Order: sequence, then structure tokens, then C-alpha cells
Amino acid sequence: MTFANPQFLLALLLVPAAALFLLWSGRQRRRALARLGDPSLIQRLSAAVNGRGRRWQAALTLFALAMLLVAIARPQWGSEVQEVDQEGLQVIVALDVSQSMLAQDIQPSRLDRAKLEIRDLTAQLKGDEIGIVPFSGAAFVQVPLTSDYTTALSYLRDAGPRLISRPGTVIGDAIRTATAAFDPKLASQKVLVVMTDGEDVESDPLAAAKEAAEQGVLIYAIGFGTPEGDRVPETDQSGRVVGYKQDAQGNPAISRMDEATLQAIAAAAGGQYYRATADGSELASLLAEIDGLQRAQVQSRQAVRMIERYQIFLALALLALVVAQLIPDRIRERTPVKQTRPWQSVWTTKPRSG
Repeated sequence: MTFANPQFLLALLLVPAAALFLLWSGRQRRRALARLGDPSLIQRLSAAVNGRGRRWQAALTLFALAMLLVAIARPQWGSEVQEVDQEGLQVIVALDVSQSMLAQDIQPSRLDRAKLEIRDLTAQLKGDEIGIVPFSGAAFVQVPLTSDYTTALSYLRDAGPRLISRPGTVIGDAIRTATAAFDPKLASQKVLVVMTDGEDVESDPLAAAKEAAEQGVLIYAIGFGTPEGDRVPETDQSGRVVGYKQDAQGNPAISRMDEATLQAIAAAAGGQYYRATADGSELASLLAEIDGLQRAQVQSRQAVRMIERYQIFLALALLALVVAQLIPDRIRERTPVKQTRPWQSVWTTKPRSG
């Protein structure tokens, strides 16, 4: 036997506690009665009390409480195999992990904000598969398409500039890598969400977006940062900021979000561009966009489901309560009836004198 909510079994400790309380309260009641007056008189007055019945009522009530708590814990035994067809979209997130994403013109940083949006996006998916492609100076498929969201999100903890040794930002390579990771055999819509600050001087992201569109990929871009930009932190092995990048003249290097590039990428692949905001409203807009896209069967699997048995314990609890209510609190006193012989008259008459 297994339990779906085993934590509720701890509440069974309430049953012996309730039994001890009933014993204590019964003793206190007897002591109070003993102080009222003559013991023989009290005994005659309480002779009609069904003491044994009251003990059975208490026992049945405690039993019902125990069965109810077991039912809440949802006992299960036995299993059945079900065929589960999962329908959804294919969603791949291309996440920029370059050094510029550590800029803090969006709090707590561009990269941390992007990670938070990926978690929020995953929480809102409805059976869709998700994959993750981190990129900076290179791109690779870190999480292939999967419906195991917990495993996918576990990789986000280490996503940062040190994940890819080659510096830079190649949005075009990230788009091509993500496009190749979609399953062409599935009829579901392919959605690529690019999360970046848009700075790219090494690849041709617009050409990559057009190639992706030819293969049926919709691209939605979310820009992190501000047009004014911010300094680019440099970190040590533990991730602590130890300084800031400088340009060739020794001035602080400023990273600015390139909205024009991101808008062009999204337009070329039939998607939309959104600027990341503090309240995350862009994510709601993105979800509203993809909610109406074509979903198809992305996975068929056999699922083993445990059979719920809480109904048995719930029925026992109800039965015990009903039986407890049927037990009378008092015993009916039988009053002896004086019987007369049939030929004897109930009424007697006095003989008349004289």
C-alpha cells in the first residue's frame, strides 16, 4: 500500500491523544458527581445511564477519526496501465549567456531576468515540449525537446558566461542550431523564443531567421536591457563582480540593447518582438500569441496509474459514525405491572349497611 499524501498520516497521533482526553474527561466527570452528595442517591439517579453504550460511542468515534485521516492520506494499491497521448507545441528557447547579459540595466541582471522568464514560461505551458539552446560566441543544444520541465529547468542554474568558453554573441548560429533541433516529423507548430540583448557583430541573424521561417519556425524575440545600456561586469570563478570591461581607450564598455535587430528577426520569421519589463507583461503577450497555434500529438506513452482506495476508509468512517449515533445514551427502565386475574374486578365495592 502506498499513500498519495503520506504527510497526513502524522495526524493519526491525534487519535490516541483524543482517547486520553476522553479518559481524563470521564474521570473528571465522575469526581464532580461524587462531590454532589450521597453516593447511593447518585447511583440510583444514574442507573439508567448506558455506560457501556457510551464507551462504544467513544470507541466508534475514535475509529471514524482514524479512518477519515487514512482516507485523506489517499491510500493506493494496485495499478492500471493507461495510454496517454500528449498534444502540444515544440518550443525552444535560445538563451544569450554572453558577458553582456550580466549588465544590470534590468534588475537583478539581464541574464537573471531571462532565466526567471523561462521558468515562468515553462509554468504556463500546456503539455508543450521545451528545449534550451544557450549561446554566446557559439551555440549548442543543452536540453533537447522534452516534456520533463523539472529536468529542463535544472540546467538553468549553471547557465552563464562560463558555460561557453568562446566569447561573443552569435544570434544567427543560435537560430540555426535551434532550428535543427526541432522534430520535422511532428505536425505541431515550431516556436523559437530568442532571449538576448540583441548585440551581434559576428553572424547574420536576419538571414538565419529567414531560413528558419522557410522550415516553418516562428521566432519570437524578447529584448533584455535598455537603449541607454549599462556597464558590462567581469566576474571571478565564483560569480562575484571583480570589475568592469573597458574599451580600447580604457573607458567603461557600455552594452546597449539592439532593438532594431530583434524586431527584424521576429518580423522575418512571422513572430513578434517584446521588450522585457519589470512586471513581465511581455510574457503574457507571448503566451497569448502562441496559445492559438496548432498543437499536435508530440508524445504517446503508457502511464501506470495507482488505483485510489480512499473510498473504503471513508465508508468505514461514515458507517462507524452512523452506528455510534444509533447507540442509546440511556437504558429504558421496565416498570413491573401488577396483573390481576380475569375474574377479579379492578374496582371493589363496599357492602351497604342496614
